[in-house]
Order: sequence, then structure tokens, then C-alpha cells
Amino acid sequence: MTEPKSLLEVRDLTVAFGRSTALDRVSLALDDGGTLGLVGESGSGKSTLGHAVLGLLRPASGSIRFRGEDITHRTERRRRALSRQLQIVFQDPYSSLNPSRTVGSTLAEPLRVHARSASRADSAARVAAALEEVGLPRGAANRYPAQFSGGQRQRIAIARALIVEPRLVVCDEPTSALDLSVQAQILNLLLALQERHDLSYLFISHDIDVVRHMAHRIAVLRQGRIVEQGPAADVTDRPGHPYTRSLLAAVPVPNPNARTIVEAQH
Repeated sequence: MTEPKSLLEVRDLTVAFGRSTALDRVSLALDDGGTLGLVGESGSGKSTLGHAVLGLLRPASGSIRFRGEDITHRTERRRRALSRQLQIVFQDPYSSLNPSRTVGSTLAEPLRVHARSASRADSAARVAAALEEVGLPRGAANRYPAQFSGGQRQRIAIARALIVEPRLVVCDEPTSALDLSVQAQILNLLLALQERHDLSYLFISHDIDVVRHMAHRIAVLRQGRIVEQGPAADVTDRPGHPYTRSLLAAVPVPNPNARTIVEAQH
């Protein structure tokens, strides 16, 4: 049986918090191996959508399908099983890592959950390989998060997400807390890892300039509704909605060095 081309399909998804509707009949699709960028202002529903896909929020209506399976109302047991294929990189590299645990212990935790038969030596080898893949030395495993910069911590968070070999990674504003030069390095790393492992990204950002460099397709969210979506070039070069045009107009003059770094990898 041939697997569907769309890795992720969201149809008419509505999420509400009390009387407030955070997402209103949102529909979109993400192709296997591609990047779908979600862009909009704070409060537009971007992170809510990402959390719903991960099973952290329960939709009021609509459906979420992953690799053809309806995972909208998954059980807790099924959510844990799916977490191997569905991972997230959070916005804040300072709060997303447990300060009381070594980096090695943090990276080994997903292996203990999802690969219980793995020996301690095998786990240590995989942790070391994961660190090297994100540009950190093997010795980083013995250190604590406080001993690393923000950019290094985000590399650790990326390593934690990828160590269980997921199919889809939700990148929730992964560079917004970092300096511009470091942002470019992290974006380049994500692009390189995507190519190397055939990853799919749901890339969430308020910065449409970043999204157009990262995404194959873009969905523009405003007040919980998609106002425009399509191929990245179409949305950013020929925006059809006034809100999209306002996001593009608000883009500051970019750092030419940072742009060059990103474009060289895209």
C-alpha cells in the first residue's frame, strides 16, 4: 500500500479555550520531507496549532491525520507512542532544558522511553553522535545547560528532538530568542539536518522573512483563521491578502550577512 504524499493533514480544525476560539476551522497539509511555515502575529493561533498536532491540546472539532492515521482524539498511550515520530523544538532554549540534569542525561531520556532495549553504551554512543551532528563536542554530555550559550542550548534542544529519529518536528519560534548571527546558524543547521534525514518541519514564526527562507509552503494565520496559504514564493512575492502584505511591509532591513548565510544553504 502506497503511503499518502501528505505526511500531515489538518481539516476544519477548531480549538477553543472556554468561550474564546483560538483556531477556527483551519485546514492545511504538509508534504513528507517538506516545510510548512506558519506565520502571524502573537496570539494568531500558531503555537496552538502546533500543540494540537502534538496532542497537547484537544480540538473542539475537525481532524488531524498523520501518515494517513486519524490522530485527532488519540489516547494518552497512543500520544506517547506517537511522540517518537512527532517532536518539538521550543522557543526558549533557557527554559526548555532541565538545569539540574546533565546534557547527556537529558538527551538519553527519550531513548529510555522509546528504546528501552538499548544498552547504556548504545545510549551513550547515540548521545555523542547527536551532539556532534548539531556541532557540539561529545564532552558536552557531561556538562549542564547553564554552561552553554543560548545558541548552544538550542542546538542541544534540536539534538534532543532528533535523537529518536522523528518524521515531523514542530519548530515553535526556534530562533526568536537568539541574536541575529546565531539565528542564521541555527536556521542553517535545521536546513542541513532536514536534507540529511529527510525531515518534515512545521515551522512557526512571527517573522515572515525567516519563514520564506525556510518553508516550501506558507500558511498565514490571523486571529485563529488562515487568511492565505500556498507555495512560499507565491505568498511572499505575490501576496493576495492585505494582512500578508502588512507582515511583509513590517519586515525590517535585514542583516546582509545573516541573509547571505541563510540563502547559501536554501
